[in-house]
Amino acid sequence: MNTLAGRREWIGLGVLASVALLLSLDVSVLYLALPHLSADLGATAPQQLWILDIYSFMLAGFLVTMGTLGDRIGRRRLLLIGAACFGVASVLAAFSVSAEMLIATRALLGIAGATLMPSSMALLRNMFREPKQMGTAIGIWFSCFMVGMALGPLVGGLLLEHFRWGSAFLLGAPFMVLVLATGRTLLPEYRDPSAGRLDLSSVALSLSAILPVIYGLKDVARNGVNPTALAAVVFGVAAGVVFVRRQRRLVSPLLDLRLFGNRAFAATLAILSLGGVVMSGTTLMSTTYLQTVAGLSPLAAGLWLVPQNLVMIAALTLAPAVANRFGTAYVMAAGLVVSAAGQFLHTQVPSVGGTWLVVAGLILASGGIALPMGAGNSVIMAATPVERAGSAAALSETSGEFGVAVGVAVLGSLGTAVYRGQLPDTLPVEGARESITAAVTVAKDLPGVLEIARAAFTTGLNTVAAVGAVVFLVLAAVTIAVLRRHDSPAREASALVTGPHD
Repeated sequence: MNTLAGRREWIGLGVLASVALLLSLDVSVLYLALPHLSADLGATAPQQLWILDIYSFMLAGFLVTMGTLGDRIGRRRLLLIGAACFGVASVLAAFSVSAEMLIATRALLGIAGATLMPSSMALLRNMFREPKQMGTAIGIWFSCFMVGMALGPLVGGLLLEHFRWGSAFLLGAPFMVLVLATGRTLLPEYRDPSAGRLDLSSVALSLSAILPVIYGLKDVARNGVNPTALAAVVFGVAAGVVFVRRQRRLVSPLLDLRLFGNRAFAATLAILSLGGVVMSGTTLMSTTYLQTVAGLSPLAAGLWLVPQNLVMIAALTLAPAVANRFGTAYVMAAGLVVSAAGQFLHTQVPSVGGTWLVVAGLILASGGIALPMGAGNSVIMAATPVERAGSAAALSETSGEFGVAVGVAVLGSLGTAVYRGQLPDTLPVEGARESITAAVTVAKDLPGVLEIARAAFTTGLNTVAAVGAVVFLVLAAVTIAVLRRHDSPAREASALVTGPHD
C-alpha cells in the first residue's frame, strides 16, 4: 500500500504550520505590548504577572486533557473548535476594558491553545505515514513555531508603533479564519474507535497536578524558594501520584501510561525534557547578561538574538533529513555535543566585552539542541500507535512546558545563589544583593558597585553554563547508549520512525 503523502497533505501541512506560527507570535508579541496595555488598563504589578502567566498555566494544564479528547472526539473536530474559540478569545482580548477581563480572555486563549497544539501534531502523524516525510513535516512545523518567535518582536513593534495595543491580539483572528475555512477540506479526520468516555475525575487530577507545580516553579523563579511555592509543588506532586495510580486502574485512562513502555518514546521524551531545562535556564542567564552586564537596550539585545533564532530554524528544518542519512541517535547525540560546546563558551564569558562570546555560545547551543528537537519529536510521534498520537503529542508539549519552568526556576536560582555568594558582605548599596537587575537600578551612579555586581552575575552565568555543558554531554552519551540499537540510516528505513502499529 502506498503510504506517501500527496498534494493535499502538503497543503494541509501549511494550514497546521500557520497554527504553530500564530501560537508563537501570540506569546512573543505580548511582552512588547505589556507596558502599553498596563498603562491603558491600569494593571497593577500582580495583574501584569497574571496577564503574562495565565496563558502558559492554562496551556500546560489542559494539554494532556485536550490531547486525549482529540483522540476521542476527532482531532480535526477539536482543532476546528479550538480555532474558533481562539479567534473569538483573541478579539475579546483585543478589546478588553479592564485588567481582569484581559486575564480572563488570556486564560481562554491558553485553553484554546491547548486544543490546537496536540491536535496539529497528531494530525501530522495521520497525514504523513512514511518515515522520511513524517520527519520533514514535523521539522517544518517546528520551524514555523521558531519563525513566529523570531518575527514576534518585529511584528509587534510595527503594530504598536501605528496602532493601539489590542492590535497585537487581533493577529490571531485571520489565522483562525484560515484554519476554519480550509481545515475541513484539507485535513483528515481521525478518532480512536476504541476510546472510552472521558474520565472527568482524571481531568481534575491532572489539573491539580500540573497547575500547582507550574505555579510553584514560576514563583521560585521570581521570588526564590518560599513556603507558598514549596506547598504548591508538594500538592501538585501528591496529586500527580494519585493521578498515575488512577490511570493504571482505568480501562480507558486519560493518559495511557503504556506509552512509556516503548523505550524509544520514553528515552527521547526524557532527553528532550532535560535539554529544555538546560536551554531555558541558560537562555535566561544569557539574555539577562546582555541587558544588565553588557548594558544593551531591549531592542539591541533582541537584535543580537536574531542569529540564534535563524540558526535554530535552519537546524530544525534540516534535522529530519540529516537523521535519515546518518541515523537519528547519532544526529541527536551530535547536536547535544554541539550544545555542550556552546555552554562551554559561556563558561569563558568575561564581565567586560563578553557580548560576542555570549551570542556565539547561544548560536551553538540553540543550533545544537534543534537537531534532537527536530529528529526526536519525529521519534516520539512515530513510535506511538496512531490512535494514541494525540496523547503522545500532548505529553511531548507538556514536558516542554515543564522543562522551561524547571530550567528557569532551578538554574535561575542557581545563578542567583552564585551571584549573591560572590558579592562582598560590605556592599554599600541596599538592594543590590537581591538581583543584578536591582543592582543596575539602585547603583546606576556607582560604577564601582556596578562592576562588582556585574562580575558576580557573570560568575553565575559561567557556573550555570558549566552545569549545562555537563548535562548535555551526559545526555549525548545516554542517547547513543539507549537509542543506537533502535536506529539505522534512512536507506534501511529507520526503525525509530517506523511504527509496528500501523
